[in-house]
Amino acid sequence: MPLFADALVGLIALLHVYILVLEMFLWDTPTGLRAFRMTPEKAAITKVLAANQGLYNGFLAAGLGWGLWLGAEGYAVKLFFLGCVLVAGLYGGLTVGRKILYIQAVPAAGAIALLLFAV
Repeated sequence: MPLFADALVGLIALLHVYILVLEMFLWDTPTGLRAFRMTPEKAAITKVLAANQGLYNGFLAAGLGWGLWLGAEGYAVKLFFLGCVLVAGLYGGLTVGRKILYIQAVPAAGAIALLLFAV
């Protein structure tokens, strides 16, 4: 079970690296416009804010990666950063769109549950 929990943590970290790339580098490209359902005009206006959001997603990915790198010693680190992902996903799901609940919050909640049961 710990291996499965760590695999899910790793996938969530990779997801946040992908979100970083989308928000920081692809925001106003066809890929970014499709992913976030935006017009080129809206993307141009919000590009700097999106890059800032992307940086925060990078911090989440780095924290999850750090927890994985620490191995068994990283249990609390993984729980903390998964909690951050869960809260961000819940907030985004309530304020931006339900899709965020399923992309961020549900996987984070699942990984938290797996970590707690793997102990």
